[in-house]
Amino acid sequence: MKHHKLPEQIGLLPYVGKWALIAGLIALFSGTASAFFLFSLDVATRFRNVHTWVIWLLPVAGFTVGWLYLHQGKLVEAGNNLLIDEIHDPKKVIPLRMVPLVLIGTIISHLFGASVGREGTAVQMGGALADQLTYVFRMTPADRRILIMAGISAGFASVFGTPLAGAIFGLEVLAIGRMRYDAIFPCFMAAIAADQVGLAWGVEHTHYLMTGMAPIALWSVMSVVVAGIVFGLTGMIFSNSTHVITAFMKRKVSYAPLRPLLGGLVVAAAVWAFGTQRYIGLGIPVIVQAFHQPIAPWDFLGKMVFTITSLGTGFKGGEVTPLFFIGATLGNTLAPLLGLPFSLLTGIGFVAVFAGAANTPLASTVMAIELFGSEIGPFAALACIVSYLFSGHTGIYRAQRGGYGKYRQVLEGMKITELIASKKPFIKDQKKSDS
Repeated sequence: MKHHKLPEQIGLLPYVGKWALIAGLIALFSGTASAFFLFSLDVATRFRNVHTWVIWLLPVAGFTVGWLYLHQGKLVEAGNNLLIDEIHDPKKVIPLRMVPLVLIGTIISHLFGASVGREGTAVQMGGALADQLTYVFRMTPADRRILIMAGISAGFASVFGTPLAGAIFGLEVLAIGRMRYDAIFPCFMAAIAADQVGLAWGVEHTHYLMTGMAPIALWSVMSVVVAGIVFGLTGMIFSNSTHVITAFMKRKVSYAPLRPLLGGLVVAAAVWAFGTQRYIGLGIPVIVQAFHQPIAPWDFLGKMVFTITSLGTGFKGGEVTPLFFIGATLGNTLAPLLGLPFSLLTGIGFVAVFAGAANTPLASTVMAIELFGSEIGPFAALACIVSYLFSGHTGIYRAQRGGYGKYRQVLEGMKITELIASKKPFIKDQKKSDS
């Protein structure tokens, strides 16, 4: 009796159905959580803008956040790095407490004036909520990896309104130069659906208007390459400085809640000394301004210092929106020097500094197209790739692994921190390493 083997495509149907269902649940949870987070963040920001005196309570807010994580959040304080570690080396389901802790910690940080972002919060909520489905569907370690990756994609997509970039971010952020295509369907499904869930809840994302463009010519391409080098070095400095401050504070201040308290004192004193709140919070109004007119050439440096201080001392939030601010304002400053329109180089810088700091050039390029239109695509791609190369084998996510090196093969599987510490992180014989 002959056995007729079913076509491979028929066998795919249960797989597609399974992950469509799971991705839909992840999108529902992540999109809803991100919507609640964004609404809460908007309330906190408006309150701080009206009651500017709350900046003086930032040290108290920092101590509160530090105390919460010391007593309730030791298992989840690694944040995004915990998600990446669990994908590479699955051990146990991420505690659900990560969701309320990072949500409360970020809202408190923004309410009182820390310079932090929002991507970290959305990604952590998305990954932790997705991982709870491990219990429901009795996931294998391999499926758990995909589950968390889909949660990361959903969180990123829903908080920025960039579903395609969010999906690619979840695939690209795990390792330098290597993507996990086994999760491509769940990540795209979860990201696209999560963005729609957020929109259904009434989330409104910031729209950036491009008012100038340059032709693709030798001079414009070379100008973008030069800018990409500067953006990559800036991303590297940001990443390394944040890690250095974090390590310094842990070494010098043993009681964790005192670290953000001291950081809060420094930020509050700086706001008073400079007489401006321009560099605290998300800084979206400054980013929007940079698309339309020249701004102070030191704005990018001010935001960098405030953000490194806030994150390095233990405030919760994320790095990405501050990196958007740094990149956009730096691009605005470089535009007249490189002979490019303000809005063009502002938009390119917006994504390129992030590309270098996070080692995600593809996600950053797609984000540029989603936010600013397809016309910016070639320039954004070039700048993001150059930034990625020139940021070196460093990054804001310490748990990110070495995959395929940027220009030389690295020791595969090593964390970024291990690559930096290793005296011999590179493999000399490329042919042997590939064989």
